[in-house]
Amino acid sequence: MTKPVVGFIGVGLMGHGMARNIQSAGYPLVVVAHRNRTGVEDLIERGATEASSIAELASQCEVIQICVSGSPQVEAAIRGDGGIATNAAPGSVVIDSSTSNPVSTLQLAEELAERDIPLVDAPLGRTPKEALAGTLDTMVGADDATFARVEPILTCWAGNIVRLGPVGAGHKMKLIMNFISMGYAALYAEALTISRKAGLSVEQFDAVIGSSRMANGFYETFMKWSLERDETAHRFSIANAHKDMRYLTALALDVGAVNPVQSAVRNSFAAMEAVGQGEKYVPMLADFIAAGSGLTEEE
Repeated sequence: MTKPVVGFIGVGLMGHGMARNIQSAGYPLVVVAHRNRTGVEDLIERGATEASSIAELASQCEVIQICVSGSPQVEAAIRGDGGIATNAAPGSVVIDSSTSNPVSTLQLAEELAERDIPLVDAPLGRTPKEALAGTLDTMVGADDATFARVEPILTCWAGNIVRLGPVGAGHKMKLIMNFISMGYAALYAEALTISRKAGLSVEQFDAVIGSSRMANGFYETFMKWSLERDETAHRFSIANAHKDMRYLTALALDVGAVNPVQSAVRNSFAAMEAVGQGEKYVPMLADFIAAGSGLTEEE
């Protein structure tokens, strides 16, 4: 059986590994230019075709996977004369693996449905390391028939696939998941600062917390920066964290949920981005919070 041609928009830190695994599974792959050419060039060397525009990609592909930074970028890829909605054939399917605003996702799903193009939301859990290994987590919103169509592609890059319900459910769950993980980050950063101010070292902090029931996978990658200065362990930017927390605030307001803790978490990332440190990675929040209490890296 001939495999469908897959188009991939957004071959960055996460998308490159995902696209590579789709390609390795035997799917013909079409990519479009990304601001960082490294991933594009690697995929072309492995046999992918490069489209000159999203319109060209959409016209060639039966399945279009999007992995970009947020809803504005997804909307730009889908809408307009040069977008997917106008140029993809009826019966094509779009998979959005970005961390997007569910309100936008549902609007886009309605617009694409008018052209007989179903939208699947399949946002991601874990890191670029797992993207390359093909062991990401994904939480999926799709109807039965569409999920059956895309599941073989999802299995190329995901080790854990949880279907939650109709379109939009995946993006809602992803925001809640990121609230928990970014809440960990804000909590760890503040706890580390208090510990250091109280005369306890980062190593002492880790010796107790890292061997306790409070340790987890997020803790391990977060602490690699404070312990080892390993900036590659958790490559998720402050700007993206802040964006996700803004989306969750909007979701909380939309559903009428109170969110005092989430507001405090959001403000930790807002403050760091406001002073021009948005491109730093989330574990570096520990240094930012420490600096606010007068600590330097050496102390």
